[in-house]
Amino acid sequence: MSERNRLRSFLSIVYLNGILPMRAQPLYLVNTIASPLAFLFFVYIASHGALLAFGITGGLILTILTTGTGIQADLVHYKQDLKFQDVVVASPVEAPVYVAGMAFSEFVYAIPGLVVFIVLSVVRLPGAPPAGMEYTLGGSLTLLGTLVLVWAFASALGFTIATYFQDIRETFIFSPLISLVMTTLPPVYYPIQYIPAKFQWAAYLSPTTYAADLVHRAVCVVGSACYETPSWSAEVLDWGVLLGLTAVLFFLAATKARWREP
Repeated sequence: MSERNRLRSFLSIVYLNGILPMRAQPLYLVNTIASPLAFLFFVYIASHGALLAFGITGGLILTILTTGTGIQADLVHYKQDLKFQDVVVASPVEAPVYVAGMAFSEFVYAIPGLVVFIVLSVVRLPGAPPAGMEYTLGGSLTLLGTLVLVWAFASALGFTIATYFQDIRETFIFSPLISLVMTTLPPVYYPIQYIPAKFQWAAYLSPTTYAADLVHRAVCVVGSACYETPSWSAEVLDWGVLLGLTAVLFFLAATKARWREP
């Protein structure tokens, strides 16, 4: 298969699963951003605005994570209900091209939500305190890199799990659990200092804790480690965990996922 045909297949899948559904039903975009905005609202109300910046950065992470793991439902639907994956397997389209197209089509859903949270971080709403976030070139690149890694490992995880499902209803069980374990319980929407010191180790079992630490440093959230003495070891650990986890999940996706029915 030529590179031109690979690119055409990739873009066709992105259009089929991403752009076309959004054009037909714009409410898909509302559904994507509803939960992150709801969490932001409750965090803002409960903290009287003190954790607004944490709520915004948490919204960025939750939005990109859910669009990554959201690949589960689409893959199972195409595989079990429409039998589209069987057509792809029998066609010249290679598995990496198909998976990459499906993953990027999910990323398309996240773009409007990410834009909303970035706007909220720089625009002061009437009656609301400033978000207290600062953007620099280096911080912006760190933010972008972190979100890309979260999307990548979430997509790899979602893809691998989806290949073992036989019914789309199974995704309704695992998707909320993944969001709960990776964004609601860990210190994504709040500072890790809110967790008692003897239990903080548990927060580091979630990869999104490392992602949140990088994002907080990147945009210099007031109260984050950005305002402390820079710790290169902490940043190296954060990047190492995210890169290592992404590599492991991509390896599992390549070796353990069920591309063809047994």
